[in-house]
Amino acid sequence: MVLFNDAMEQRLLGEYDLHLDHSGVQGKRLASRLREIAQVGFTAEMGSCRLGYSDEEKQAKDLVKQWMRDSGLEVRQDDAGNVIGRLAGKQDNLPAILSGSHVDSVPNGGHFDGVLGVLTALEVVEAWKETNYQPSRPVEVVIFSDEEGSRFNAGLTGSKAMMGDVGLSDLKSLIDHEGVPFEEVVRKNGLSANSFMDAARDTKEIAAFVEVHIEQGKQLEKNNEPVGIVTGITGLNGLEFSFKGKAGHAGNTPMDDRQDAMVAASEFILNVSFLPKKVSSTAVATVGRLHVFPNGTNVIPGEVKLSVDIRDIHRETLDELVKLIIDEAKRISTVHKVDAVWEETSLADPVLVQDFMQVLQADSLKENQIHPIYIPSGAGHDAMIVGRHVPIAMFFIRSKDGISHNPVEWTSLNDCVTGVHVLKKFLEKLQHSI
Repeated sequence: MVLFNDAMEQRLLGEYDLHLDHSGVQGKRLASRLREIAQVGFTAEMGSCRLGYSDEEKQAKDLVKQWMRDSGLEVRQDDAGNVIGRLAGKQDNLPAILSGSHVDSVPNGGHFDGVLGVLTALEVVEAWKETNYQPSRPVEVVIFSDEEGSRFNAGLTGSKAMMGDVGLSDLKSLIDHEGVPFEEVVRKNGLSANSFMDAARDTKEIAAFVEVHIEQGKQLEKNNEPVGIVTGITGLNGLEFSFKGKAGHAGNTPMDDRQDAMVAASEFILNVSFLPKKVSSTAVATVGRLHVFPNGTNVIPGEVKLSVDIRDIHRETLDELVKLIIDEAKRISTVHKVDAVWEETSLADPVLVQDFMQVLQADSLKENQIHPIYIPSGAGHDAMIVGRHVPIAMFFIRSKDGISHNPVEWTSLNDCVTGVHVLKKFLEKLQHSI
């Protein structure tokens, strides 16, 4: 483990352009901190495992808490385990600008997802400290708890609690992958499920939230730019379909006398892949789970159940795509003489980044000699939850080959530090514009 993490820091620094060390920003400090957090929850496959409300997530938070204190921030932890490091502003009674992300991970994830958003925000504070700069309004570096949701199959817990979007009954119904109730898990973490509602903040205290995250895609890589602007976070409709035909003997049932649920489902799956482009350039639809009954090698499938994950950046086109997919299921059921039924399993509205935020973001990029690339986020982030209540902005930082949630996830230190400079410029602009 030590050898890998030393090698990680050496790789980061080995390809680093020292000219990026200016205005108080230090690449070596950022690389060292990335390495230290990578050691927490390090896996045999050289990945990260810091599940929500685990000892590993807490240990990573404690590391960052110490760095926050060392940088002069006033540090506190709320009743949902969220960590907040506050830098006083010249007008400290003004609503604060928040920036950060999370330090929990999927079971065998990478070393940049979430963590980079926390450390870039903290590095901006470090740079301000070294250059004797005080913002006009307070700025808070935030670590949200349990963003990934890998432990309870229900993520964004910390940001939902802070925004008052979580219910006690919902929390108490959660059980982790080992069968341990949510209440018991958080108790071991020094928290109480009954107190989670107390984490809710008055949104009047928050002027805006800014999140930096690795892209988890290839648009920046294709455009050869280190940092891009997130236009919004896609909404989601999850549907569960069931095609019901008639099971029969594979040898004794003629081809023209079948009600084959698999044939119907197969045509549906293929056609779903063509429908998103009919509504928008940002829409996507994915069939990700399939169950066949009775699932025998010599039996005509009598029923097929499948999931469809449907996403887009705008509610109107998302709804349009959902209708097209349902209409296609109806058409195919008629053609193949099978029944089709469906139910909605999940629903989340899109969250858009306001135009004035994107203008400030573009200016911050241009002042760092970066051509603005605009990218919708197909994945959920804490900014999605916060953005339902206050203005948000998100920056993506280039990730190699678009890989994430994987031990080989990689973002160069040059791109990481460039992201710090962009965030720093943006926060300095934003405090006077909101």
